[in-house]
Amino acid sequence: MKLRTKYILFVVILHLVALVLTYFIFSENKIWFIASEAVIIISMVFAWQLYRQLIQPLKTLMQGVEAIKDRDFNVKFLSTGKHEMDQLIDVYNQMMDELRTERTRQEQQHFFLEKLIQTSPTGIIILDYDDNIQQINPKALQILGIAADGVVGYPVDKLEHPLFLQIKRLRSGENMSIKLDGASTYKLQKSHFIDRGFSRHFIMIEDLTAEILAAEKNVYGKVIRMMAHEVNNTIGPVNSIVQTTLKTNALWHSHQYDTLKEALHVAMDRNHNLNQFMRNFAELVKLPAPNKRTFDLHQLIGSVSKLMKVTAGERAIDFEFYLAESAFNILADEQQMEQALINIIKNAIEAIDFKGIIRFMTASNNRSLIISDTGSGISPQESANLFSPFFSTKKDGQGIGLTLVREILTNHGFEFSLRTIGDQQTEFTIVFD
Repeated sequence: MKLRTKYILFVVILHLVALVLTYFIFSENKIWFIASEAVIIISMVFAWQLYRQLIQPLKTLMQGVEAIKDRDFNVKFLSTGKHEMDQLIDVYNQMMDELRTERTRQEQQHFFLEKLIQTSPTGIIILDYDDNIQQINPKALQILGIAADGVVGYPVDKLEHPLFLQIKRLRSGENMSIKLDGASTYKLQKSHFIDRGFSRHFIMIEDLTAEILAAEKNVYGKVIRMMAHEVNNTIGPVNSIVQTTLKTNALWHSHQYDTLKEALHVAMDRNHNLNQFMRNFAELVKLPAPNKRTFDLHQLIGSVSKLMKVTAGERAIDFEFYLAESAFNILADEQQMEQALINIIKNAIEAIDFKGIIRFMTASNNRSLIISDTGSGISPQESANLFSPFFSTKKDGQGIGLTLVREILTNHGFEFSLRTIGDQQTEFTIVFD
């Protein structure tokens, strides 16, 4: 039973009892009976006025409660001129002002946090209470190479992407680094936060490729400069001595030292090769900033394939072209891209060794170039180091071909990957957007 119902019931019963008592007491004296009845009526009027004064704050309070339930913090009440009521109204209005200010602050913080997540250069994946993906930012989608519909709502341990296979092994507070496609390196970190009293996890994916490439380039740049300095300081005097010796005709008239003369020529050739070897390494360090201009990639592919056709033909290797019908214009340094394509094709020729096919495919929808070969494929151990300086799977390889490709494509901001399809087919993919 409500409080106001109890109050009304109490007042009604009290006045009924008073009426009955006055009837029995003053039934013989009509003047006193009428006077007592008038007093009871006046009491009922005062009781009703008092009821209204007592119940009005409660009604006002209930209206405020309903506004709070509806999260409408703009509802405020005006002063009534009654001290107690005005005190209650003042407290309520202050509370609503504080709630409205706090809600505005929280909305601003939420908007800022949402904007920060969406524009963060770090991939962020937020999980719900059951470790299903609830939210994923654009950078994470770019790193994973998938659409949001393919991951949102799915549990992390059910997704087959290599990064998710590593993420599900992480515990909260742990981090690890992983290298994909032998080129891109990522740092995975798993942590948690408290949401409405319960723990929820989130994962951050940080792309370390650029930092690692810069650190590697700095290190091997110092090594190459030191090697070049020492080799050049040695080759110069040695070549001078050898040339002086070869020009001393008195030593060679009798043909007694022909074997020595041949050895000196071999030494000269070897010194020349060593000098060329060091120049190739120096190109990695001195690679200039790309001089970008717009050109047709299809024309570049045609000119490079003609250049490499003789080399490929000597090993019975054919070229096949599956190019988009329209022109494929890109903004890049044409000379550097030419060198990159030459190195990729040369690597494919060496991977096939003898008798095979190298295919060139362009796709306008995702702005990509794929160069595939029917070579021996790449093992998982090799794929992790293919773009590392000085690493080569060939017996006499120098380990600079794919490293130079990596430097050129990274300087242009192009995404790339090298992977094995099936048992043997290898694909080198470049995405130009």
